[in-house]
Amino acid sequence: MELPNHGANPLRLYKQLGITPPQQVIDFSENVHPFGPPTFLSKKWSEMLPLIGSYPDPDGEPFRTAAAEFHGVKVAQVATANGAAEVFTWLARRYRNQKVVLIEPAFSEYRQTLEAENVQIEEIQLHAANDWVLTEEHVANTIQDCAAIYICNPHNPTGVLVNMNVLQSIAKLCLTQECELIVDEAFIDFIGEKASFLPFLNDFPNTIIVRSMTKMYAIPGLRLGYVVSQEKTIQQLKQGAAHWNVNALSAAIGADCLKQTDYRHNVIAAATIERMKMQQFLTSYGCKTTNSAVNFLSFQLPVSKNGNLFLTDLLKAGIVLRHTETFRGMDGKWFRIGMKSAENMEKLREAIAEWLEVN
Repeated sequence: MELPNHGANPLRLYKQLGITPPQQVIDFSENVHPFGPPTFLSKKWSEMLPLIGSYPDPDGEPFRTAAAEFHGVKVAQVATANGAAEVFTWLARRYRNQKVVLIEPAFSEYRQTLEAENVQIEEIQLHAANDWVLTEEHVANTIQDCAAIYICNPHNPTGVLVNMNVLQSIAKLCLTQECELIVDEAFIDFIGEKASFLPFLNDFPNTIIVRSMTKMYAIPGLRLGYVVSQEKTIQQLKQGAAHWNVNALSAAIGADCLKQTDYRHNVIAAATIERMKMQQFLTSYGCKTTNSAVNFLSFQLPVSKNGNLFLTDLLKAGIVLRHTETFRGMDGKWFRIGMKSAENMEKLREAIAEWLEVN
């Protein structure tokens, strides 16, 4: 049976598996943290309502300028988008009828948008045996005659962070092969800007960096993302955008979100604590976990356990995990958990412990 390509679709998952949802469901399949958006949003909501009555700025202002200032780049180096997913439609159009490298397992939107534009996909398959680590050798053997390579950093679904020296070496390889380097930094906020590749844009003008506002600021319903690169590249990408692609509320809220330094620190600290507790718990029960650096992690049950039964039994108990049937190389044998509140994480540990002890 075909399962949803994304997390955060619990009711669809229940329906497709033919399971009646219990009265209370906790969704660990989504990677949005549980603390809600910054408090300024509720305080300033009445001030923002008038924005609904006017057309938004076609360039996504004031968010575009705020993002440029946040990263110390020119405004012309930034384009705003209806979520990072829209940027991937622009990129797919850019590489129409060409060849692109994907690192598998990968975010499903990459392949979906590329195949819609008749892009030939070359794969680099990561493996659990070497802890899902991407190496320079992987890339050197694959990028010849390719228009671009997509690297998700930190990697989704494992949460593994690519070593900065390795990423710079890959960027140099891409320059020599005239291959563009797409770095999807959707989850970099959970580590901090020190892990971002943005400071190296001038050294590697072939680089395009995609960012999301959804995860760190808990605003998935607003659909807000952006892309940073060289001015000429941004102009070319933006040519494929719909007019007014970012609504006025999103642009205003996004600009204020970037000012929330304490909020980011608090979210990072809470997510890190819960991830470390979860890793320790899973390891104590004989599970293998990924070396995640962010607000989610993936794990594999002990080899003697039935993964399909585990997934369905937890669903019946109101616990929704992210299946990996659609992640190549994980093939349903792994499960991904988004970090939630301390209370809900404890409920998850209790449910997993009970299942492992009985089965």
